[in-house]
Amino acid sequence: MSDATSTTPTTSAPLYITMHPHDNVGIVANQGGLRAGAVFASGLMLKETVPQGHKVALVDLPAGSAVRRYNVTIGRALKDIAAGSWVHERLLEMPDARGLDNLPISTAKREPLPPLAGYTFEGYRNADGSVGTRNILAITQTVQCVAGVTDFAVQRIKAELLPKYPHVDDVVALEHGYGCGVAIDAPDAIVPVRTLRNISLNPNFGGEVMVVSLGCEKLQPERLLPPGSFSIVDERSDAALDVVCLQDDAHVGFMAMVESIMRQAEQHLQRLNARRRETVPASELVVGVQCGGSDAFSGVTANPAVGFCTDLLVRAGASVMFSETTEVRDAIDQLTSRATTPELAEAMIHEMAWYDAYLKRGGADRSANTTPGNKKGGLSNIVEKAMGSIVKSGTAPISGVLSPGEKLKTKGLTFAATPASDFICGTLQLAAGMNLHVFTTGRGTPYGLAQVPVIKVATRTELATRWHDLMDLNAGTIADGTASIEDVGWQLFKLMLDVASGRQQTWAEKWKLHNSLVLFNPAPVT
Repeated sequence: MSDATSTTPTTSAPLYITMHPHDNVGIVANQGGLRAGAVFASGLMLKETVPQGHKVALVDLPAGSAVRRYNVTIGRALKDIAAGSWVHERLLEMPDARGLDNLPISTAKREPLPPLAGYTFEGYRNADGSVGTRNILAITQTVQCVAGVTDFAVQRIKAELLPKYPHVDDVVALEHGYGCGVAIDAPDAIVPVRTLRNISLNPNFGGEVMVVSLGCEKLQPERLLPPGSFSIVDERSDAALDVVCLQDDAHVGFMAMVESIMRQAEQHLQRLNARRRETVPASELVVGVQCGGSDAFSGVTANPAVGFCTDLLVRAGASVMFSETTEVRDAIDQLTSRATTPELAEAMIHEMAWYDAYLKRGGADRSANTTPGNKKGGLSNIVEKAMGSIVKSGTAPISGVLSPGEKLKTKGLTFAATPASDFICGTLQLAAGMNLHVFTTGRGTPYGLAQVPVIKVATRTELATRWHDLMDLNAGTIADGTASIEDVGWQLFKLMLDVASGRQQTWAEKWKLHNSLVLFNPAPVT
């Protein structure tokens, strides 16, 4: 990263930031933006007012010429753009997506990252060897029809039962919009089914599987969790799947349903309450990284810091997932080159091709990704957004690839294919087995998950200050010049260990800000 003033910039003098010496645009770093006539230390004068985070032309850009940021062509000038002008999305033609053939395959050979030993956290060891960062009773639902009854029961469980079990952190209903009125036998229906199945087995739930069913739905409990898909390794190893079916004849009236759910829940609460945290190595962390409400600073501050932290986690032997297919599509050559094997590179290409076809069926393409907020924050198009998003993955080799809804198979860095939707991405990363979530934002979002702690990282000091009781870490200090990417990366790593250990709550946990699960269903709805 470079700037137009000094190596320790402040936002009091006009300042722009570039990401590579060959960039011909920079982003305005000053809070509130800069007015026409502002002069940078380089002598460049602004010809018009440019908002914070938006691009300024550093040189004259003739019509048709490449506009470069991150040393990547993010667009071509639709008309002549004079140096000092505001470069926004209406002046750019987006380049075509990179083809999926003739890509570099496992070419980025590098020495393994040096091991990082001695870091631990206090977690809950599960019978299957996984580790939870929280001790939660999750109640799975086979269909949306039961959501109201289950929610009523959960509220009573929290009020009447949970205080009796102080070592249980929470009770959550795994509510979703799936289960019936769908083409359950369609090929792509496996995606939502395995997603819900694998979420039910998340490490933070301690192996306690409880299901509420209506009875007549297409997604029957035995289809959701067939024998062999889950295991309880204790004296209950021969126990059948614990299901409360609301249409059973024994349920005479609404309150009978609620009381049945509460009776079953208490058995699970008793077992969960006997669990205690124990010291485990940092290698037991399973971290999902994501960005939402992104701005032009996402790829300058928060995401590079997360990328540095990703490398720390990989060095410690942990598992890290990055996702958001449309937000890495334009960096596919960077991904395939980092794959540890040609087979993994081909798996990434397969996921990109599948999603290209999925979008085409819906009459859309990757350009539909960017939101009004992204553009207001300075991101002109998906190419620019992708270059800032990909840096969350750090520099480690990519050692795993998951299709949507699949469970994590390996340690190290994994590309978990998901839509870029915050809620769907978080849901699919839960299914993959994450026990800790990191979420960067520049525009701001109160996003949270009930199932895992979500650490929120602000890209700008202004956002971190204004939302002081929503943001857990301020990466804006990087742009302010008061901290380096490495400094903030280490802060995040140590914060993760504290949050994973239960020594510190995230703001989303404190305020109980929890978004609903959103299952990705590419199959038809009937």
